Amino acid sequence: MTFRRGIPGLTGLLLATSLLTSCQSRPRADLVICNGAEPQTLDPALVSGQLEGRICSALYEGLTRRDARGKSVPAAAEKWEISPDGKIYTFHLRPDLRWSNGEPVTSHDYRFSWLRALQPSTASPYAEILFGIQNAEAFHQGKLPADSVGLETPDLQTLRVRLTHPLPYFPSLTSFTTYLPVHQATVEKYGDRWTQPNSWVGNGPYRLLDWKINDRVSLEKNPSYHSPKRAQLQRIDALAVTRASTAFNLYSTGQADLLLDKGLVPSLMLPQLRGRSDFHPGPLLATYFYRFNVTRPPFQDVRVRRAFALAIDKESIIEKITRGNEPVAQALTPRGIADYNPPEGLPYDPTTAQGLLKLAGFPQGKGFPRVSLLYNKSELNEQIAVEIQAQWKQVLGVEVELRNQEWATYLRSLDELDFDIARSSWVGDYDDPNTFLDCFVTGRGNNRTGWSDPTYDSLLNRALAEPNAARRLKLLAEAETILVTQAFPIIPLYHFVGCLMFDPNRWAGLYPNLLDEHPFSEISPR
Repeated sequence: MTFRRGIPGLTGLLLATSLLTSCQSRPRADLVICNGAEPQTLDPALVSGQLEGRICSALYEGLTRRDARGKSVPAAAEKWEISPDGKIYTFHLRPDLRWSNGEPVTSHDYRFSWLRALQPSTASPYAEILFGIQNAEAFHQGKLPADSVGLETPDLQTLRVRLTHPLPYFPSLTSFTTYLPVHQATVEKYGDRWTQPNSWVGNGPYRLLDWKINDRVSLEKNPSYHSPKRAQLQRIDALAVTRASTAFNLYSTGQADLLLDKGLVPSLMLPQLRGRSDFHPGPLLATYFYRFNVTRPPFQDVRVRRAFALAIDKESIIEKITRGNEPVAQALTPRGIADYNPPEGLPYDPTTAQGLLKLAGFPQGKGFPRVSLLYNKSELNEQIAVEIQAQWKQVLGVEVELRNQEWATYLRSLDELDFDIARSSWVGDYDDPNTFLDCFVTGRGNNRTGWSDPTYDSLLNRALAEPNAARRLKLLAEAETILVTQAFPIIPLYHFVGCLMFDPNRWAGLYPNLLDEHPFSEISPR
């Protein structure tokens, strides 16, 4: 796809036509957002993707929430106390909390929702983000009953949380998607269908108006929300768009007001967009990487994984494809977290890569089995995959087949380890290296590699229990050194630079920030 002076290419224009027709066939929403792929789910316990998380943050409200600059602020909880040892948090809920059906929101709702996410039968991919709570992991593993989990409700407005170790960032965790509350009676009555518009109940600033598959999720202002003035838009449409050309055409023709993701901006246009008043770049606490399925040959062999890592010229990917001046990723954790120095990973080294592959029994790629690279459908993912496929062919002499899938199918393939190599990315959930490194502890729902290392796990556990901040970060750096310089279950490629596109003369409440948080309820017209 090529663009001239911002004029839509034919393919993008044709793909946008159906969405344009859809937009024009109904009253226009106050705000139309290109949100990315079709949401996999709107059940907070089952969400693992950022695009679903954005919508959930509008439909449900945690004890805390993120503001427009990514800072954690009080929400359903108006205040809390912390015990002297940092292990007990006592949250006090606002007295005026209501579900969208008018029923009161209580501390029991949060306890039920957190236990539901931990319940093994729920199969939450993000259950581990609750493991800091006392006995939460043992309950998740079926070793202890629910009553043993450190969640107490002294009264309807009080939730007491007991932690295994002090977690200074715990209040910010309670704004995360997995910590969002669900309405128990609705979940139990409707089962898997409870997130449909005709059965849905939530407690956020917006409620679910409509959900048309592969088209849009429509939200409307929730009249039962405790602070109605904070949500200044009556209706928001989040469009399901995966192609950057389609998204940019919708934005350029005024059918969409906001692009939330750099992947929805054609990379070839980035040089032209820099300096425009509606182009808002900024660094993100996020990394684009590839992961191996280490349970399948030949990637059970660390020499093969290392060879594949050394054979990628990351600089060329940034120069030729992404074009956003992204920092090359030598480690998984981006630089910028206070007092943390991530390890230096591997340079581009074709000679060493070829030697390792030869030692593994595949000189110049001879005899190497046919393997595939999986990615979710997007133009940027495809362009990167094609480039790396060519680099592996040129350096290693191996053939790698490309596979692309729709978002929901792709996530299922990752969960089931139904891939050889897969494209991935991670946006930090909080400003700490643990948000990246904990993903690869043995058995974590977001591990998705089959990789397990007792030393790595031990270092993460020791860091969790370490009260000295400097020693804690040193333990985390030792663990990350194993991950990116010794074991190679992943190949970090680059760290993201965020990109918002919106007219600052029309919209307020949008700011680039490290955690890429842009709450819908913070957005208002000027």
